[in-house]
Amino acid sequence: MAETQTSAPSVPTRSPEFGPSFEDLPKHFAAGGDIVMSHVLAVLSSVFPDGEDYFVRSVAAVRDQIDDPRLRADVEGFIGQEEMHGREHRALNERLSELGYPSRAIGKYVRWLFETREHIHNPRLHLAFTAALEHYTATLAETLLSDEDARAEIGDDGVRSLLLWHALEESEHKAVAFDVYRAVGGTERMRIAVIWLTHLLFVLETTAWTVISLTMDPALRRHPLRVLRSAARVPRSPFTRPRAVRQLFQYNHRGFHPNDRDTTELIKHWRGRLFGTDGALTGLLAS
Repeated sequence: MAETQTSAPSVPTRSPEFGPSFEDLPKHFAAGGDIVMSHVLAVLSSVFPDGEDYFVRSVAAVRDQIDDPRLRADVEGFIGQEEMHGREHRALNERLSELGYPSRAIGKYVRWLFETREHIHNPRLHLAFTAALEHYTATLAETLLSDEDARAEIGDDGVRSLLLWHALEESEHKAVAFDVYRAVGGTERMRIAVIWLTHLLFVLETTAWTVISLTMDPALRRHPLRVLRSAARVPRSPFTRPRAVRQLFQYNHRGFHPNDRDTTELIKHWRGRLFGTDGALTGLLAS
């Protein structure tokens, strides 16, 4: 699985293939067969491909307006990375669909949602949404890369490897959409208004789709107490702990920039851990 870098080494485009590692994916692939966490992770994966297509369209629509050569190079890297994320998550989502998750329905809904939003012909608004959602993915990514407990939540090696690669690249390009938004005249007022709306929609939609997904799972009827215990663990997950929530809400502050959180060493560590000197993904990681 080779790594191909663009002219912007800070945002390299890699092309791994995780599909074969999903062939034996069990239905409940979170650690310990956790039912609810498996559904949460499946919902997030189902959202990613069409969401990232929207990110690419939002940034690509204004790249001709960017004068800074470094930012233009980072935009190309951003587009390359997001396209690869969509491709690999589609491979996972096909397997999730075979296992009974509503991945295709979620993808169809997300596609409709963003296509409907794009009827509003305001490039800055779409960049504001992209930058806000990129903050969500950057927060999830930093949690996964920095917290061993978060990595332990994902029981399946193939899914964990996919998410670690995805998390590394989200950390590498976490400021690109934000900087593009600013470069084309995006305001603080719009940015902050959009993140509040994003907070509301993300929680509502993720919760709704997780509930829908769970109701389709025979385990809900066969093992209701197990599902309830699983649901009770969600607030204690590393992804929902106060530290992660506080990080999400940092974006609401005036003057915020994604690089206010310095993840340089974290990125360096995981580049070395995930990729060898020959640019090959090092394989399925246990933690």
